[in-house]
Amino acid sequence: TWLYLVLVCLIVLVCTDRDYYSLLGVSKEASSREIRQAFKKLALKLHPDKNQNDPNAHENFLKINRAYEVLKDEDLRKKYDKYGEKGLEDQQQGGRYESWNFYRYDFGIYDDDPEIITLDRGEFDAAVSSGELWFVNFYSPRCSHCHELAPTWREFAKEMDGVIRIGAVNCGDNRMLCRIKGINSYPSLYVFKTGMVMFFSNLVSFLGNFVNAIETSFASGVGWLITFCAERGDCLSYQTRLKLAGMLEGLVNVGWMDCGTQGELCDNLDISSSTTAYFPPGATLNNKEKGGVLFLNSLDAREIYQEVMQHLPDFEIISAASLEDRLAHHRWLLFFQFGEGDKSSVQEFKKLNFLLKDEHIQVGKFDCLSSPTICNKLYVYQPCLAVFKGKGTEDYEIHHGKKILYDIIAFAKESVNSHVITLGPQNFPDREKEPWLVDFFAPWCPPCRALLPELRKASKHLYGQLKFGTLDCTVHEGLCNMHNIRAYPTTVVFNQSDVHEYEGHHSAEQILEFIEDLRNPSVVSLTPETFVELVKRRKREEIWMVDFYAPWCGPCQALMPEWKKMARMLNGLISVGSVDCQKYYSFCQQESIRGYPEIRLFPQKSNTAQQYYSYNGWHRDSYSLRGWALGYLPQVSVDLTPQSFIEKVLNGKDHWVIDFYAPWCGPCQNFAPEFEILARTMKGKVKAGKVDCQAYAQTCQTADIRAYPTVKFYPYQGTKKNVLGEHMDSRDAKGIADLLNEKLEAIQNKGKRKKSRNKDEL
Repeated sequence: TWLYLVLVCLIVLVCTDRDYYSLLGVSKEASSREIRQAFKKLALKLHPDKNQNDPNAHENFLKINRAYEVLKDEDLRKKYDKYGEKGLEDQQQGGRYESWNFYRYDFGIYDDDPEIITLDRGEFDAAVSSGELWFVNFYSPRCSHCHELAPTWREFAKEMDGVIRIGAVNCGDNRMLCRIKGINSYPSLYVFKTGMVMFFSNLVSFLGNFVNAIETSFASGVGWLITFCAERGDCLSYQTRLKLAGMLEGLVNVGWMDCGTQGELCDNLDISSSTTAYFPPGATLNNKEKGGVLFLNSLDAREIYQEVMQHLPDFEIISAASLEDRLAHHRWLLFFQFGEGDKSSVQEFKKLNFLLKDEHIQVGKFDCLSSPTICNKLYVYQPCLAVFKGKGTEDYEIHHGKKILYDIIAFAKESVNSHVITLGPQNFPDREKEPWLVDFFAPWCPPCRALLPELRKASKHLYGQLKFGTLDCTVHEGLCNMHNIRAYPTTVVFNQSDVHEYEGHHSAEQILEFIEDLRNPSVVSLTPETFVELVKRRKREEIWMVDFYAPWCGPCQALMPEWKKMARMLNGLISVGSVDCQKYYSFCQQESIRGYPEIRLFPQKSNTAQQYYSYNGWHRDSYSLRGWALGYLPQVSVDLTPQSFIEKVLNGKDHWVIDFYAPWCGPCQNFAPEFEILARTMKGKVKAGKVDCQAYAQTCQTADIRAYPTVKFYPYQGTKKNVLGEHMDSRDAKGIADLLNEKLEAIQNKGKRKKSRNKDEL
């Protein structure tokens, strides 16, 4: 029995160590905010500062800190979900943590404030493009001014709740987003709205013909909320009317009237003391009993807003008989409900018609109980909403994001303008001739939801070349099992019999690079046989770079898109390949591969050259790898002395481009590979030379070199060249090459004109 108990305890300990979700006490569906809140609660309880007598406190805290750092990061979370801790090897976060005071006072400043929405990068884009008015506080948890602002920001959020959206972005966790937005001081407060309409157009003070104004708006189907101010009773303040105008923008016009100057109208409506009334379209101003005029006794903006919203008409219910025809001729956002008692939407959603008007999207409801066959065909088995793109029931996408207004608006706008559709067994591309990208996902998975907007962006760039679809594995489990889907999201390209799984980051840019690489592969997938044939038996002048990797390895996955990008940049200069060491394990062992990824460069063959060089650099981005590789190419540019500079460059009859550099200069070292590419690109047109300004300071001084590196062009035009040359204001090989070609063309045209003029004179 005791042995059994020991084994059970060991199993529990092992599972706890490996299950990051359990460590934090959250589900796999947990949002970023829920993960932060759970970690903060544990951090305050388990921090070594508060458990100084516990010898295991440090180790215990490292575990939850490691779990938090993985689960808060979208890419690491995806790798952990797919491969477990094995996929996170070489990613040794979690060794450092902050003091207890940091977690108590600085960490997650606004996570417990329901009126303030903490936005990450994906949520931020959806929010500010929704059409709603957003006021966002960009802050840093270590900024004292940010903490001083926090109480005021909370009070402001409560005061403006329902009028505008109040957001917060932690620039400590979202450095890239803040950098893109140009945030360089904290706190920074910004207002965002599509079109930047800063004033509410529906707030009116009636000084003219009140009756005509109201009846004109009734004709357009817009109601009015009017405050009548009389001698008796309290009248709504200007601030309250302003709040209501913001809360009801696009739905109801807001106005006020002084019964002292408009007494006749107030008498017609039996108004003797200050009051507020809602006049729906069709109401009459002469008889308050007709047309459903609603008199409101409250002075609170929130209570008035809720009463008015309840009296606004609900969405149109689409019948089963008319559904196909309606969807074939217009864009629709449809709420699917199951019976009339199904409250599938909230009052705030009534703003959707107004906020989606510019995208020409109509909003309606469909009751699945009226026609279960239709909903089954659309794979709708529970209340949800979907966008139909004006092509009937074939072209649609189900929403899997948050059931909040700004997220629905962002989804609808993105979906109607993209080419992603919802898939199921009936339309799954098993035998399609056209290539398809299929995203296998689960709606509860946060990385899956984050990927969907990026797929929509990518689909717009590849329209007509690649079809995009999503498959919900919680609904179509059998189909996902058939394709051996073991983690979410799994994104696969089906090109007839070829199947390619996407392993890059969740961004449209990298998805596009992945597709481009499938169409025009830049990296050769090597087998043991082709490695021997192409690499070991390479031609004498040929150079190869090879990445030995394992698919489950986190750093390998991070390297993959950079490796392909590097290969495209080295095209024509160095051949690039990769070897899957999970597939060819024995071969990799034979090649003495001890860790992943292992990057090796196989140089041009010579009697004394070593067999290969291993990359030991810290940075594995495409530019660092390319720079390292180009260092092994034979130099094409010429090293010049003061004498050869005068003889060949200034007095010679060739065009020259010169790199003036200093050996100790970091930017010069970074530019050196670019200059070699330039030398190869312009070979036969322009000669390339290098001058060491540390060794030959007088030459560089004569050429007026004031910074390193400096690139100058010395064109030959029939006479001795000017020592000052022509400055090239670029450090990009392609950019400089384009400038040089333009100048060469201008010189050639000038020569033709001169010949033509001499001919005319003769």
